[in-house]
Amino acid sequence: MTDPRPDPDAAADSIGRIAELIGQDPAIGLDTDMKLVIDMLGQLGARPLEQLSPDAARSQPRAVDAIAALMAQGGGTLSDDQVADEALSIPGGDGSLAARLYRPAGLAERLNPMVLYFHGGGFVTGDLDSHDASARAFAWRAGAIVLSLDYRLAPEHGFPAAHDDAWAAWGWLSGQAHRLGGDPRRIAVAGEDAGANLAMHVALKARETRGLRPVQQVLIHPIADTDMGTPSYDEALRTRPIGLPAMRWRFKQLFPEGMPETVPALQLVGRDDLAGLPPSLIVLAGIDPLRSEGEALASALSAAGVAVTMLRYDGVTQGFFGMGGIVTKALFAQADVADGLSKTFAAALRR
Repeated sequence: MTDPRPDPDAAADSIGRIAELIGQDPAIGLDTDMKLVIDMLGQLGARPLEQLSPDAARSQPRAVDAIAALMAQGGGTLSDDQVADEALSIPGGDGSLAARLYRPAGLAERLNPMVLYFHGGGFVTGDLDSHDASARAFAWRAGAIVLSLDYRLAPEHGFPAAHDDAWAAWGWLSGQAHRLGGDPRRIAVAGEDAGANLAMHVALKARETRGLRPVQQVLIHPIADTDMGTPSYDEALRTRPIGLPAMRWRFKQLFPEGMPETVPALQLVGRDDLAGLPPSLIVLAGIDPLRSEGEALASALSAAGVAVTMLRYDGVTQGFFGMGGIVTKALFAQADVADGLSKTFAAALRR
């Protein structure tokens, strides 16, 4: 017998497709250099995530490829960041995980500041290579040793696999800091979209366990809620590379059986236990479905007594932070983040 009840996912997909058709031009408001990246992605054959399987999404051209193509055309500036990298394998939530350690030139032999960095990709795509430029920017500009983690992805590894890996990486880095030349008193956590959610998960869990805590969290356009009815979602119906349909697709991969009503690890803006977290630097892209929840998270953290700095960069989309070779606002954001980290690291030395 056919079930007469409507399929809520099918209805949502239909509404999303109609909204895309009637939505505004996705290029409106884009900075010229950001538009160059989006246009190049199209020229390289990148398709909307919601039209692809996870495997296809991971293998298609990415922003890093668009940046490389534009650079090859002489459209940007390649800087010599003098950052060495080293491949590592570290214990994860379920076996070993690939990681990459970045060391900028000029470090002291020991007691250097450190950053545990989690790449973006909405828990489904992204890896060490896709966000290599972001990790390098943290290392070079903040003068810190950076550990970037290749955590497990959905749908092969559902929630909370990535969160378990993030916490395991924090435990490993905390214990290995001295051996790596780092200072355990000066470790920050950072990430982009899903990675920012993982960074805050680490900060929350470190506070709960009363162990070593990060001195700062840098949350770049964080996934901080599961509500897709916010103003920025309405504005991002047709935004590329990530709009409302792409975010819906990501959550479907993370929760194939449907989104649970309550997921505290993702619904950060509604939590009532945010007090006691480290100083928070929140970086938002103006043209991004995640912008509104990033703003709400900043307000929630501030209301809980957490020191918060929120920086919004208009004219750019989700994923802009590592595009410094082409996108000017990425350079601004990198410099602002490095300034915030440097001040935090310096203050930690005085304590």
